[in-house]
Amino acid sequence: MKPLRLTLPFVVMLLATVAVAQHEMSTSTQPQSEAQKSFTQLKSLAGTWRGTVTVDPPQPEIKNGEMGHITMRVTSRGNALVHEMADPTKSGDPTKYDHPVTMFYVDSDHLTLVHYCDAGNRPRMVARTSADGKTVEFDFVDVSGGTNYGHMHHAVFTTIDANHHIEDWTYMMPGDKPVHAHMDVMRVQ
Repeated sequence: MKPLRLTLPFVVMLLATVAVAQHEMSTSTQPQSEAQKSFTQLKSLAGTWRGTVTVDPPQPEIKNGEMGHITMRVTSRGNALVHEMADPTKSGDPTKYDHPVTMFYVDSDHLTLVHYCDAGNRPRMVARTSADGKTVEFDFVDVSGGTNYGHMHHAVFTTIDANHHIEDWTYMMPGDKPVHAHMDVMRVQ
């Protein structure tokens, strides 16, 4: 029994190594799909970003020209990108302040976004890529959770260069009234 107990962890590690190697071999020899190219473009934005926020129509809780803070990081062996937005003037507990998290990943031949919203829901969107490859636009597919307070409905990421990008987000208020947020951000890290 003791030899089996010592051998089992080794076998599990060996199988995991083989699976990862096969995954890396199969993905490195195939040409990238449009979804993978768009995902690679978004992953190049990993880092910390700050810039101005403009909201149309104006909202009482957000002043146009305020600074926004965005962090993006690649995770899950490069298979996911985490995007977090925060108000740089509010620190501390994200359960008390707006702090939405968005996850990007390639699902079959689609680049997918799931936005974990402060409104308590999770809209899912699928990407379209521009001809120049610098803009990735996400269209609403569906939403999990209630929409009593509205939901995120559309997103556009435009890469200007390695240290500058623009994010445009459209939030649907109750009654299908859109609110557009425009963030022009520069890389901090």
